[in-house]
Amino acid sequence: MQTRKLRRTGLEVSELTMGCGAVGGLMTKGRARDQDYAVHWARDNGINFFDTAASYGDGVSETNLGRALQGNTQGIVVSTKVGLKDSDLGDVSGVVERSLNNSLKRLQLDHVDLLQLHNTVGEPDRHGSINADQLFSEVTEAFDNIRASGKARFFGFTAKGQPDVLTQWVASGAFDSAQIFYNLLVPSAGEIPPVDYPAVDYQCLLDTASQNGVGAIGVRVLAGGAMSGSEKRNPLGMPIVTPIGANTDYAQDVKVALKFKPLIEAGVASSLTELAIRYVLSNPVLPTTEIGIANIDELQSAVQAVNKGALSQEGLDRVRQIQTTFCID
Repeated sequence: MQTRKLRRTGLEVSELTMGCGAVGGLMTKGRARDQDYAVHWARDNGINFFDTAASYGDGVSETNLGRALQGNTQGIVVSTKVGLKDSDLGDVSGVVERSLNNSLKRLQLDHVDLLQLHNTVGEPDRHGSINADQLFSEVTEAFDNIRASGKARFFGFTAKGQPDVLTQWVASGAFDSAQIFYNLLVPSAGEIPPVDYPAVDYQCLLDTASQNGVGAIGVRVLAGGAMSGSEKRNPLGMPIVTPIGANTDYAQDVKVALKFKPLIEAGVASSLTELAIRYVLSNPVLPTTEIGIANIDELQSAVQAVNKGALSQEGLDRVRQIQTTFCID
C-alpha cells in the first residue's frame, strides 16, 4: 500500500487508516483474537495508521488496540482523542492531561503520535455545547502543555460543526491535522456540493487544509455504512447511525447510495463500497482516509479497493453526473 505525507507533520501514513471506533464495532465489541488478527494483518499489508478514542466503548477500543500492539509501534502511527464537556472548561488542561494519561495506560504506550479534539465545533453534541472561541483558546493552551510533556507529538481536531468556524480552525495554524467528513454523499469537502442534496456544506475544506499544511484525514468514507447499499447493520456495529447526508434518517442515505448502483453494473467498480473508497482516494490532496470495520473481511476488501487506485477520469465524471441528480423525495 502506498503512503502519503500527513502534511507538515512529516508523518508518512498509509492511504488507508484503520479506524477503531464503534460504528464498525470490531475493536469495541469483537472477540480479542479477531481484533488481534485484524491489527496484525493490517500491519502486514501496509496499514501503518491506527485511530482510536477514549470514548470508543468508554476506553474499550484503546484497551483492545493496546493489547494487540503490545507496545510495538515501530513503523506505525497511533492517534487518539479527547472530548470535553461544558463542566470541563474550568480545568481544560487538567482534563486533557488526565484523559491522555488514561488513554496511554490503556494503549500501553508512553506517547501517541497524534492527539485530537473530539468535540463538534460550535454546535451541540454528546459532550454538550461549548463556545467555539473559548474551546479554541482553552484547547490550544492544553495541547501546548501536552506537547511540552512529550506525551503527544502532533495535535488535531474533528472537523465537524459550523462550516465557517471549521475553515477558520483549519487555517489558524494551531492544528496539525483535521478529520474531515468526505464521501460520495457529502462531497463538498473536496468540491462544490450538489445543489438539491441537503448535506452539510464543508466546501473545499480539503483544499484549505492542504494550503495550510494541515494533514486531512478523511472520515465516514462509507457514510456510516450507507454506502453498502443496505440498511442491515452488523451486530458489532452501532445499531442506529445518524444520517450523514440526509436531513431525515439513515434509510434515506442508503436510498441515495443506491443511485450509484448503475456504475457498478457498468464496471466502474466491483461494489458500492469499493466505489466509495476509490472515490475519496481519487482526491490528490487527501493524505489518508479512515474506515471502520466489523470483521477482517471488510478490512481486506477495503485494502483491495485502495490498492486498485483512484477512479478513472471517466468514472469520476459519471460519479459527478449522479451527484448532481440528488434530490430528497
